[in-house]
Amino acid sequence: QVQLVESGGGLVQAGGSLRLSCAASTGTINSIRLMGWYRQAPGKQRELVASITSSEGFTNYADSVKGRFTISRDNAKGTVYLQMNSLKPEDTAVYYCNARLWSGNRYWGQGTQVTVSS
Repeated sequence: QVQLVESGGGLVQAGGSLRLSCAASTGTINSIRLMGWYRQAPGKQRELVASITSSEGFTNYADSVKGRFTISRDNAKGTVYLQMNSLKPEDTAVYYCNARLWSGNRYWGQGTQVTVSS
C-alpha cells in the first residue's frame, strides 16, 4: 500500500510563492511510475496541475500554470515537489498528490489547502 503525505499548503497573498511536498512511503518508491498534483476548487471538478515521470523526469503542466509552477522530484526520497510562484486568487483550491504505479493502480494524498488572497 502506497501512502502519500503532503505538506506546504497555506495562505499567501497574490504574487507570492509556496512549495508543496508529497512524500511516498519508502518501501513503495520503486513501484511508482509517475507522480503529479491535482487541484479542486469548490464547485469544480478536479483537474491536473502538473505531473512528472519517475524514470525520465518528463513533465506535463496545465496551461493555466505554465511559466509559474514547476514540478520536480527526488526519487531517492520518493518525494515530488510543486514550486508555485506568482500565485493568483484563482489558484485557490485543495491540492492533491497522486501516484500512479507500474501496476496501473493510483493512490491519493489527503489534500492540502492553498488559499491565495487578493
